[in-house]
Amino acid sequence: MEQTLVLNASYEPLRIVPWQKAITLLFQGKVEVLAVHEREIRGVTVRVKLPSVLRLLRHVRMKRAFSDVPFSRANVYARDDHRCQYCGHRFPPAQLTFDHVIPVARGGHKGWDNIVTCCIPCNRRKGDRTAEHAGMHLIRKPKRPDAHPYLTLSLGLGKAPDSWRDYLYWDVSWEGS
Repeated sequence: MEQTLVLNASYEPLRIVPWQKAITLLFQGKVEVLAVHEREIRGVTVRVKLPSVLRLLRHVRMKRAFSDVPFSRANVYARDDHRCQYCGHRFPPAQLTFDHVIPVARGGHKGWDNIVTCCIPCNRRKGDRTAEHAGMHLIRKPKRPDAHPYLTLSLGLGKAPDSWRDYLYWDVSWEGS
């Protein structure tokens, strides 16, 4: 289903929202439409092309600096590129789990510097031991993600609409260019 890129009043990317939220923002008068998808929705008395890019009419101050990446399962998986940090294979999120480098039973904590992405078989093999005791090797030492001077959005499959191109900073080559 189509999603919508929401920009701040200053044209900075804020987030990607489902089309339903985009329509709500539009009818509340909080945004202007900069680009649309081909698809439209129809009501009894209205027809609206689904917005592709919206710009807020009022500037929104961000509560959290972009350099302060929140600790979450999705962000740990993204930091580790969805790769098990023991076997190195890539997996879909449903086949991944967290692993405490230093197990909680041995004084480990839940944080950026002690949690890595791990596949379920490697997690079972390691158990509540350290990697060394389990005879396993940690590919990369965990750490808090580096701060970026601009907002980066992970688009999953890299199939962002062309209409988003002018509003995002791309650090990968644009497919089909």
